[in-house]
Amino acid sequence: LMQAQVEPHFLFNTLANVQHLVETDPASASRMLESLIQYLRAALPRMREDATTVGREADMAKAFLDIHRMRMGSRLDYVLEVPEALRCRAFPPMMLISLVENAIKHGVDPCCEAGTVTIRAGEEGGKLRFSVSDTGQGISPRKGTGVGLANIRERLKALYGPAARLVIEENMPRGVVATIEIDTGAPSEAPQPVAPAAAVAA
Repeated sequence: LMQAQVEPHFLFNTLANVQHLVETDPASASRMLESLIQYLRAALPRMREDATTVGREADMAKAFLDIHRMRMGSRLDYVLEVPEALRCRAFPPMMLISLVENAIKHGVDPCCEAGTVTIRAGEEGGKLRFSVSDTGQGISPRKGTGVGLANIRERLKALYGPAARLVIEENMPRGVVATIEIDTGAPSEAPQPVAPAAAVAA
């Protein structure tokens, strides 16, 4: 249930933008639709999975950011720094995209003439870290972000217990850094998948 609580409004907004661009800028409409297809192709099969990979989540985030950059134009830039060696590492699905959406919706979009969202993956001291930073309005003025962040914390707790956490910090000189940190030496506490026959019976 928590995993299914992913903000859907951008999908309808994107389709409305595509409809408008078809009449005013067909080439941009085609590019936006292509990015939307890439995002959906990555997202839909994985929404109900227990785990995906760092690389897949990064690819989905890139398609998501491409869509918003077409909508916001020069107001949005992004940086994606994911080492090739980490792309195959297991990672919970749909968490990164929630942080990226938070950075745009509550960080850059409401306040800034131009802003940057930076996604970084790294591993140090036996901990896998996936961070999303923005140059938006920062922590204090933000409203309406509590449910999404609480969702991520509860999912991390359900999957990893105390071996994972979500850290929210101020970015410098402005904005927010949200980091998911997972102890790679700890076993996941996720429940075992239900057998197909039992799932059908349910």
